[in-house]
This record gives sequence, C-alpha cells and structure tokens, in this order.
Amino acid sequence: MDLTFLQILWFILLVVLWLGYVTLEGFGFGTGMLMKILPRNEKERRLQLNTIGPHWDGNEVFLLTAGGATFAAFPEWYATMFSGMYMALILVLVLLIIRIVAIEWRGKIDSDKWRSTWDNLHSGAAWLVSLVWGIAFGNLVQGMEIQIGSYGNVADPASFVAADPTQIDAALVAGDQHFLTGGFISLFTPFTILAGVVVVLLFLTHGALWLALKTTGDYSVRARELAKKLSYASTAVTAVWAVWAYVAYSPNWWAIIPLALAAVALIASTVLVQMNNEKASFYASFTGVAFAVVFIFSTIFPYALKSSLDDAYHLTLIQASATEPNLIVMTIAAVIFVPIVLGYTAWSYVKFSKRLSVDQLSDEPAGLHPTNIREFANA
Repeated sequence: MDLTFLQILWFILLVVLWLGYVTLEGFGFGTGMLMKILPRNEKERRLQLNTIGPHWDGNEVFLLTAGGATFAAFPEWYATMFSGMYMALILVLVLLIIRIVAIEWRGKIDSDKWRSTWDNLHSGAAWLVSLVWGIAFGNLVQGMEIQIGSYGNVADPASFVAADPTQIDAALVAGDQHFLTGGFISLFTPFTILAGVVVVLLFLTHGALWLALKTTGDYSVRARELAKKLSYASTAVTAVWAVWAYVAYSPNWWAIIPLALAAVALIASTVLVQMNNEKASFYASFTGVAFAVVFIFSTIFPYALKSSLDDAYHLTLIQASATEPNLIVMTIAAVIFVPIVLGYTAWSYVKFSKRLSVDQLSDEPAGLHPTNIREFANA
C-alpha cells in the first residue's frame, strides 16, 4: 500500500508547523537564555524582553497546532511517541509554563529581587527547554526503543509481549500496537545529547542576531559581537552532528539536499555577521534553521517514528494515519485557517519591525510597590 496524497500533504504540513515554531521561537528561547548574560542593567533587560514582547505568545500557536495536527492526522504517531515520553512531555510543559509566567509577572511588582527571581527562572527554562527539544529531534532521527506488541498478559497484566519482528509485515498483527518501551532514560544517548547541544547553540546564536537586529546603539553592538563568537561554535557543532545524522541514520539519499542548503545558509550567516551585517546574517540563520528542520524530517520519511531495535518495528505514516474522511475534513479546515495564521504572523512582524532603544524606555519603575501588595493599592 502506497501513501496517499493527503497523508503526504499532512506530513508536509506538520513539517511546516515545526519549521515555523523552531525558526520563530528559536530566537525567543535564545533571547531568554541571554537574559542573564547580555543586559547590564534593568533597562536593558526590559529592552531585551520588549524585542520578543509582541511575538512570543503568537509563536507558541505553531507548537499547539503541530501537536493537535499530529493527534488528528496521525493518531498512532501521537500515541506511540507519548507511550514512553510522558516525563519528557511534562518537563516541556512545566518549562514553557515557567517561561510564560516569568515574562508576564516580572514587571508586576517593583522589586529587584522579584524581577531577578523571574529572570533567573526565565533564563533557566529557556536553556533547559532548548536542550530538551534538541534531544527530542535527535530521537526522531536516531530512532527510539519502539516495539510492536501488546500488554495484558493474563498472568502479568503489566507485562509487555513483543511481536516476532520476522513475522511482521506492513499491516499490524491483530491486537498489537507500537509502544515506546525504552522509557525516559532510553532517550539519552551520545547522539541525542549532541543534538540537544546543537539546538542550544543555534538558538543562542539566533537570539543574539535577533537582539542585534532589533535594537540600536551599544546594546546592538554587544549583541552582534556575541553573535560573532557564537556563530563559529554553532555552525561547527551543527556540522558534526548533521554529518553523523546523515551517514548513520538517514535512509534517504535526497536528505542531503536540505542538509547542504542548511550548511550554506549557516556558513553564510557566520560570514555575514563577521562583516557586521546583522540583518542579512539573521535571515541566513533563519534559513539555515528552517532547512535543518526539513533535514530532520527528511531522515525519517516515509516513517512517522523509527525503531532503534529492529526495522520491522518502524511506525510508517500509513500505519499512523487517520482515516481518509478525517484527513479530508482537516484539509478543508487547514485551507481556511492556515493562511490566516501565517498572514497574521507575517503582519505582526512587519508591524513591529522597528528597532528599539534603551532611550525609549521610561526611567520610572514598573509594577506595584512591595508595601502596597497587601493593601490592593494601585501601582
């Protein structure tokens, strides 16, 4: 049985959604990671937050949509992935919640300790969630400890009985399903940990370039100089991981195309920032990160998830797919709403495209004075 047009279409749409999330929220996470590194005073920290203020919550729409689309279009993909990744999912959710609260609450009380606490939490969450996302992408490329089988043995209901991989064909054995049996610890290997480091470095560089592009004066210069140093490290480490991924884990020769395009874009970004052209460098970095996402998904096609235990345990897109009528209804909804989301996102970045300056910020402290908290007084 071959993949249908709608199954391929929804795989591509998922790639687009993840591409949007990683490229746009990538510099948001990078900005968060630099929260305790680049700014020298409170006004610069406020300036740094203001650069992502109009965008960060809109960028999260891509993640929510990607998760919902996976659940609806490829339910077996969603179910298998989280059959052994509940801890990872909860960790991501907690870190994202901490980041959201830190951004929203830091300015509510006029206290250095209050703001510093939330800045620390914001920065820590950004570092950790970037690492976790990288490890997750690394597992997609490498494959996870996935097996086909079933739970519910009469003698031991909690035990798992794996199907014989030599007896499995394109259709699942009756009653058997794909399960991620390795658990949380199995997700950490040298390859996936290096993938986590790659994402952290790419987001750091992406964030520094964003700050250089969105600000003026001394702050912009410092962000650009930091981006110059980070770009060397991020490009070099990404190259090592990408070659490892292609040689060891890619079944598709054509995956080298997005890999080569990502390499060209990241190298161009490194060269351009050395020439003090932060605008062109940022767009090149954006392009490189985008093609890196395409490369990751090109290494797993035509599978939804790969098994590191046996090729027979791979979960194909056909096995993971929802029914054809369901995909038709989803496609109609996507045709209507996806252009709206993309249009609104583009409009917001055009609308808030001007550079920001420390001089534009008020010297007056923001937030409620600590002594007025219990009195419910106005700030």
